[in-house]
Parts: sequence; C-alpha cells; structure tokens
Amino acid sequence: MIGVGDRAPAFDVETSDGGRIQLDEALARGPLVLFFYPKDNTAICTAEVCSFRDAYTAFTEIGAQVLGISSDDTRSHKAFAGKHGLPFPLASDPQGAVRKAYGVPKTFGVFPGRVTFVIDRGGIVRSAFNAQFTAGKHIDTALDVLRSL
Repeated sequence: MIGVGDRAPAFDVETSDGGRIQLDEALARGPLVLFFYPKDNTAICTAEVCSFRDAYTAFTEIGAQVLGISSDDTRSHKAFAGKHGLPFPLASDPQGAVRKAYGVPKTFGVFPGRVTFVIDRGGIVRSAFNAQFTAGKHIDTALDVLRSL
C-alpha cells in the first residue's frame, strides 16, 4: 500500500453524477480525501459514506474534497448516492485498477479493503488509514490530518 510521503497515483474515473474525475484536476481545487470502500448498500459501507456525508461541511470548510471509490458500476453508485443524499461523488473502479495502484489490501485475502487517503494539493499522500470495520475513524483521521496541513 502506498504510504505517507508517497506521490498519489494518477487516476481518471467515471463518477456517479455522470462525469469523470482525474486526480490532477481534483487537486487543482484543493486537497482530496479519497476513500476506498468495498461495496454499495452494505452495512459498514453505508455507515461510512453517511459519516462522510454528515461531516461534509467540515471537509469543505477546510477546502477539501471527498471522493469515494469502489468497484460498483455508476448506476449502483447513482442509486446509492441518491438514497443517502451524498453531496460528493462516488467513483467506479470496475476492474480494480485504481485500488491496485494505491495498493489497497484485501481483508482476509478476499474482501476489498477499506482505506482512506488524504492527498495534499501537491499530490503527496499525507495520511493512509486502513481499517475495515471501524468506518467512523476514517472521517476523524482525515479531518485531523487536513487541519494540520
């Protein structure tokens, strides 16, 4: 897994709002909180995305953006985002190429991992938090790191 101080791998992904997002374009607007989660509509994943939703104002006040990513397709993401009123996009990584580029490990060697990266405007990873079953800590850790930048 890439770590603190590493350059974030570039990506270009399709999002739930029908657009595309590239890392460089996102970073031109400010730091990015990029969180990988296993699957739409599962209990812990729903808790995680809703926690990011509930803290979204805190992220935007710091000038940060939030982007969730999983292997689900954009139709699934659009329905999931709509159901939970998400103010940030979800990106589709159907072949797992972005997940692989970031080195996100599998849990028990089977399930896609849950990792949150904080990437500064220069494209450097400032935090890499890996915790499969504690969704809320991803938000707290990301906010703490962003406040220290």
